[in-house]
Amino acid sequence: MQSIRLAWPAVAGALLAAASIGATAQTSGPIKIGLMLPYSGTYAALGTAIENGFKLYVQEQGGKLGGREVQYFKVDDESEPAKATDNVNKLIKRDNVDVLVGTVHSGVALAMAKAAKDNNTLLVIPNAGADAITGPMCGPNIVRSSFSNWQPGYAMGVVAGQKGVKRAMTITWAYAAGAESTKGFTEGLEKGGGKVIKDLTLPFPNVEFQALLTEIAAQKPDAVYAFFAGGGAVKFVKDYAAAGLNKTIPLYGPGFLTDGTLEAQGASAQNMLTTLHYADNLDTAKNNAFRKAYAIAYKSQPDVYAVQGYDAAQILANGLKAVGGDLSKRDQLSAAMRKTAVDSPRGKFTLSAAGNPVQDMYLREVKGNNNEFRSVAVKALADPARGCKL
Repeated sequence: MQSIRLAWPAVAGALLAAASIGATAQTSGPIKIGLMLPYSGTYAALGTAIENGFKLYVQEQGGKLGGREVQYFKVDDESEPAKATDNVNKLIKRDNVDVLVGTVHSGVALAMAKAAKDNNTLLVIPNAGADAITGPMCGPNIVRSSFSNWQPGYAMGVVAGQKGVKRAMTITWAYAAGAESTKGFTEGLEKGGGKVIKDLTLPFPNVEFQALLTEIAAQKPDAVYAFFAGGGAVKFVKDYAAAGLNKTIPLYGPGFLTDGTLEAQGASAQNMLTTLHYADNLDTAKNNAFRKAYAIAYKSQPDVYAVQGYDAAQILANGLKAVGGDLSKRDQLSAAMRKTAVDSPRGKFTLSAAGNPVQDMYLREVKGNNNEFRSVAVKALADPARGCKL
């Protein structure tokens, strides 16, 4: 028994040392950031732009956030919801990241949000607009630097109504992002007295549009609202023009239809109108400086995805600054991230209580390889965050 009593001081000392090391890890050493983004498939270019934007902001801060070095861990989510839980657990449980950043595909992001809530891991979403994430799934440790799917869709519906559209059709992939975007468009259009006569869908990432284009031609709506992005957006816009529909039935969409895709879409996209929280030619000091820095760093022009990555880093940095880089102050850090005013290339914005940007939605027109600003479609638009209880 005496030998056991003598062992206790050593055990206690070891426990205290371990606790001390844990506390030190929360306030010093690199911040581990897990980038879960698409690096292959339809959305690969979007994932790269988000990462580039995020890292550009970090570089501008001397390679640090909250006074601490940054260490990156990357997982290609392949835009595959079936693999999402396993992929996010690699970052949370294998790599022990402090912060998750991702992703593009709403179905994947929903799994990320669930894992973040279950493990109390900070999650910053730099694109995926799934309404549920700032609705029923909202949490104090989850914020978004992008949009809800409802926001740009609703804004385009408002614009379409102002342009006298009474009968419209929608077309999208059959997944959460498409359904929520077209629902937002319908709500905005109905506010102006119009209605959607038919919603057309096809499985993600199918790009065989011909049968649906034939149906649009037969129905002769006043306008079509389309939600596609990446490679699917390129093919749809080109097919729509090849069918001659753009000459008689205006094609509208959220900005994802033309962001990062204009060079490939070419003449097919010219003069198209879209709505989004960013326009390439916003003539502000912040946007001009951002575009110049991005072009120098990556030898390419930034798009909305790069902006969202940049602002994801900025929101995180503002939160870390408020707690002196101390990750143990999780509640204060989360609260500071929500309360931050973001000086973004898109224009200044704040975050709602649900963690979604409250931001201007712009009407843009395609000119050459730019989505040029035409007007503010809806000022300081806040997502309704239906079902959010914090």
